[in-house]
Amino acid sequence: MNDVVEALEKAGLEVRADPGTRGMYASDASLYRIPPLAVVRPRDVGEVAAALAVARATGVPLTSRGAGTSVAGNAVGRGIVLDFSRHLNRVLELDPEARTAVVEPGTVHAVLQRAATPHGVRFGPDPSTHPRCTIGGMIGNNACGSRSLAYGRTSDNVAGLEILTAAGDKLSTAADPQGTVVDGVRAAVGRHLATARTEFDRFGRQVSGYAVQHLLPERFDLTRALVGSEGTLAVITRATVKLVVDAPVRVVVVLGFRDIVAAGEASPAVVAHGPTSCEGLDSRLLDVLRARRGADAVPPLPRGAAWLFVELAGDDAAEVTSRARRLAADGIGEDALVVTDPAVQARLWRIREDGAGLAGRAPSDKPAWPGWEDAAVPPAKLGAYLARFDELVASYGMTSAPFGHFGDGCMHVRLDLPLDQPGGTKIMREFLTDAARLVGEFGGSLSGEHGDGRARSELLPHMYSADAIALFAAVKHAFDPGNLLNPGVLVDPDPIDADVRPAGRFPLKQLAMAYPHDDGDLGQAVHRCTGVGKCRADNSAAGGVMCPSYLATREEQDSTRGRARVLQEVVRGELPWSHPSVHDAMDLCLSCKGCASDCPTGIDMATYKSEVLHQTYRGKLRPRSHYTLGKLPFWARIAGWVPGLANLGTRLPGIKNAALWLAGVDKRRSVPAFARRPFRGTFQASATGGKPVVLFADSFSDSFSPEVAEATVRVLRNAGYEPRLPSGSVCCGLTWITTGQLDKAKTILLRTVGALAADARDGIPIVGVEPSCTAVLRSDIHELLPRNPDAAAVAGAVRTLAELLAETPGWTPPDLSGTDVVAQPHCHHHAVLGWKADADLLADTGATVRRLAGCCGLAGNFGVEIGHYEVSVAVAEQNLLPALDAAPDAVVLADGFSCRTQISDLRNRPSVHLAQLLDPLTHDGDR
Repeated sequence: MNDVVEALEKAGLEVRADPGTRGMYASDASLYRIPPLAVVRPRDVGEVAAALAVARATGVPLTSRGAGTSVAGNAVGRGIVLDFSRHLNRVLELDPEARTAVVEPGTVHAVLQRAATPHGVRFGPDPSTHPRCTIGGMIGNNACGSRSLAYGRTSDNVAGLEILTAAGDKLSTAADPQGTVVDGVRAAVGRHLATARTEFDRFGRQVSGYAVQHLLPERFDLTRALVGSEGTLAVITRATVKLVVDAPVRVVVVLGFRDIVAAGEASPAVVAHGPTSCEGLDSRLLDVLRARRGADAVPPLPRGAAWLFVELAGDDAAEVTSRARRLAADGIGEDALVVTDPAVQARLWRIREDGAGLAGRAPSDKPAWPGWEDAAVPPAKLGAYLARFDELVASYGMTSAPFGHFGDGCMHVRLDLPLDQPGGTKIMREFLTDAARLVGEFGGSLSGEHGDGRARSELLPHMYSADAIALFAAVKHAFDPGNLLNPGVLVDPDPIDADVRPAGRFPLKQLAMAYPHDDGDLGQAVHRCTGVGKCRADNSAAGGVMCPSYLATREEQDSTRGRARVLQEVVRGELPWSHPSVHDAMDLCLSCKGCASDCPTGIDMATYKSEVLHQTYRGKLRPRSHYTLGKLPFWARIAGWVPGLANLGTRLPGIKNAALWLAGVDKRRSVPAFARRPFRGTFQASATGGKPVVLFADSFSDSFSPEVAEATVRVLRNAGYEPRLPSGSVCCGLTWITTGQLDKAKTILLRTVGALAADARDGIPIVGVEPSCTAVLRSDIHELLPRNPDAAAVAGAVRTLAELLAETPGWTPPDLSGTDVVAQPHCHHHAVLGWKADADLLADTGATVRRLAGCCGLAGNFGVEIGHYEVSVAVAEQNLLPALDAAPDAVVLADGFSCRTQISDLRNRPSVHLAQLLDPLTHDGDR
């Protein structure tokens, strides 16, 4: 290993070979774990050639990788992994007239689309991972996506490739390619002409194996033959892709069916209507989504237990709508719904795009895995295949929730394979073998767009003849006689049950968090990450938060997936909790909890980070900020005795800088002033006869912004409530949680639960002021105090202000017509509490509201800690700061204390809490 790394470094390459990086790149979105010797991030084609030269000289294999979203184990390897996504990610040329673009292999699909769409063109294929997958990865797997009925496969949309062969020779496929490699390929195919002409290209989604039909002498097309070769034949350095004109009008017809089999049977009849897309979803998949995010997560659908989402497109709105209504009235299925609203269409497609992540939890509520997630059959046979497949799954005692490109006959699915049980991989092998036989029986393809990879290459003999398998080997030998490029895939394949990442159990003892949704198993929790990489995309267009640190740094280790992969190494025992690689990965996690709601797998990195800090520093010396920011409520109470003196100490230049350093706070940060009179010391109960409500006055509202708590009291009284405070001093323990001081956090929460439980059991609502503290009482409380009935009662009684007002008969908000509001929801509000009640309330005020996506960047203690300032500002620059600058006169709504602090620090601009916006003192007259 050291010799290889030294050779790569001597060649001037950007090399990563630390245990954390090797752990992150050991997996893609598949079942497999194969740590590489080193990861190289080439900055130009010359560096790609240099890495390939080192591989040849050392005999170490080389694997090309884009976004790492490959589901079949196509992008992992034991030698050198080339990550094209970090630097070779540009659109080099775009010609709208010729409808072509030249891109580097690491170019993200969405980046190409953003460059193309202003010119009225786009790249046709659009897989569900389009916000983060790379064009090189799509070429490697011959990706298709949901609109392949209109635009075809990637192989239909590539005009030319520039490649490096295993020998290091440059080759352009757009011209008439010549040379030793091409001669060898022609000769190989010449020995198997009958097989090449009869076993391939039988239906549109026959993707498995090499596309040798494009190497026939009568249609020789090296470009199309290389698409789908999974990096086993050449290294792509540049691609010329075709662009298409996108129809301006889209209408979606949702058809309901009694079951998924009926939906599959109906697909050919639907395709006869000329749709651009025909996607199937099973109710079992939507049940997972509703269970995780609530009933409102799914828009109204026609009755049924399975659905087809059918898109019709064209240039004329009336004509497209008429076609949609004809399809809806054609009697296909049990019920139909025509959707013309683009916002509702977008919600439907987001559900479909999140399918792979949502399917990561089976209907049995067990982890569900890929491996047999991409089979395809001729579309006319899909219904019968789905019926037989369901029977096969049931015979193994497993469950599934099928979805996929039903118009093309392609089905995606995840299965609750018993990989954590003894003999789990044996059962996996038996099932995959039976499934391959079933697809062969239907004349189908093991893969419809994901490629074969390590998951299916060994099973190709169930689909192809021995002569076809020999032909694959001959083509591989012509291109790569030394088996240097991505070995173990397609030719001389690795066993399908080797190197299975989640196989076995990895129980960790003495965990602080309960992980109630993962049977108390952190191993199961971190393996929720399926690797689909949604955390590597900008999710702000859909109102998402995840993952602000990755968007700021573009480093894999700063993505939710990268962190999950490192933690998987921890639970396997490969890395200790205290390893620098673990803390490097966790350092820039903002604990925003965006992944808990935005990641379709339901992963919660904020909780895992707290566990890491707890396990690392339990009984040991901690970072300075843990003793200061981590115990902020304690220090705030002390400062509350002498707030004037405390504020003076944070403002005198010499004392301030020393105090900030001692506290572990960046000197560029301001220190919020302690309130002259804390809220708890001034609150007076009033016998108004209103309905009782407990006001949870958190430490931030009490010690720093009592005006917010006071406004909350006035709003509640105006709505007919009489707020009261809990007896004694209460705290949610948030700052102890985020710094991993979890034993103390449990003690604090137990005391708080004791003060709140009686009211909660009496049905009295508990209203929070600060979103992050409110979220602790609703969510983290279950992690820290599991199986505690009082804690459960408190969690059930907790309400946000907007939620309580929405439940209040007769209450109406003030008229804010003419008021422009820029709203920055706190990340925990978005992820845990949900902001829908707030959005609905604001809509009722008549205000014009722009809701921002993303994180403010301060995120509690994160943004003030030494070493985090630059990333904190970079996160704010993603959404918050541009919105503030674009609306200088708007009211800024920010319920989170940290959000208001960030806005003040970076723009010196006031912002208000929802209670202040609704405060009856600020509105004249009756409402």
